Amino acid sequence: MTELPLAGITVVSVEQAVAAPFATRQLADLGARVIKVERPGEGDFARRYDTTVHGESSYFVWLNRSKESLTLDLKSARGRHILEQLLAGADVFVQNLAPGAAARLGLDAASLKERHPSLIPCAITGYGSDGPWADRKAYDLLVQCQTGLVSLTGNEHGAARAGVSVADIAAGMYAYSGVLTALFTRATQGVARAVEVSLFEALAEWMSQPALYTRHGGTQPPRIGTRHATIAPYGTYPTADGKDVLLSIQNEREWVALCERFLERPDLVQDPRFATGPDRVTHRDALDAIVAERFRALDGQEVRELLDAAGIANAGVNDVEEFLAHPVLRERGRWRDVRVPGAVVPALLPPVDLAGVDPRMDAVPALGEHTEDILTALGHASADIAALRADGVV
Repeated sequence: MTELPLAGITVVSVEQAVAAPFATRQLADLGARVIKVERPGEGDFARRYDTTVHGESSYFVWLNRSKESLTLDLKSARGRHILEQLLAGADVFVQNLAPGAAARLGLDAASLKERHPSLIPCAITGYGSDGPWADRKAYDLLVQCQTGLVSLTGNEHGAARAGVSVADIAAGMYAYSGVLTALFTRATQGVARAVEVSLFEALAEWMSQPALYTRHGGTQPPRIGTRHATIAPYGTYPTADGKDVLLSIQNEREWVALCERFLERPDLVQDPRFATGPDRVTHRDALDAIVAERFRALDGQEVRELLDAAGIANAGVNDVEEFLAHPVLRERGRWRDVRVPGAVVPALLPPVDLAGVDPRMDAVPALGEHTEDILTALGHASADIAALRADGVV
């Protein structure tokens, strides 16, 4: 079997919730050893978000496979000493501690550089480690609100949060790519550079298109449900059998094909209301009425077949159960079994395929499952470990 790309890399992570665990799980997928430091008795609070996966949290199962769980009280001197032992042999340290906590514990980038010059520290913050909002807590929906994303989602009846934790996911992805870049830089230039990502700035990057549109257009894109704010026709329409089908028109060739082959209205190609993309957006209501009328005359399968024949991108609107049974995931073999405490569950392979490399899909750890093994490897005797347990240090 081909050695995994990050085999030999050790990551120590003091992490909670979504963003940091998502970053480190992807490092574990590539073969890094990830030691997850958790509070004794409590652990990562994402363990208690729900209990739907055989008693485990769906969030925790998603984000924490292939890691080792070490319980450690970082407020105690002995706990910090053990962490320092780990950091002395680590390549990467990831943390998303509360504002100011890393500095108080001496785990900020500047302090770590003095003690461990070859270590790559990665901090995931809410609004940055400095600046006017450095001390504010930031959770996913708060950041969705602050970046203006919530003002774009939903429909004319009200705003809505995105259905997944997009700020956390964005920050976790940028932390992951930042750590990979830092590892490459250390290998090629001999310099260990610190990495910092904030949830706010990660999602701000994803808001760049509506920000440009608003700054230069004078008004922000409207909140219009499943319609596209700046392209028409692009959205879902109900069919005769009650199914919603989405279609997307991306260019003039597709617009002509829609008119001639699906709508059976070639006259619309020359209609000045719909002559260009911006014209179609301006006259969206009239255009939507025409498209909706055609959809109502056909059932969902007929709509999809006709749109396929015309070369128009389309999709039925799946619920999550339909997504789980999706033929692409099934036929491409994207599901793998992963162990969780007391059970085995299917999990999706990482979306990036590396030729000749099978990603690691190891177990989701129980709280503190690897504490004794890790401490023993650090040179702690059984009696010492027992004393640490008795005193609540681990």
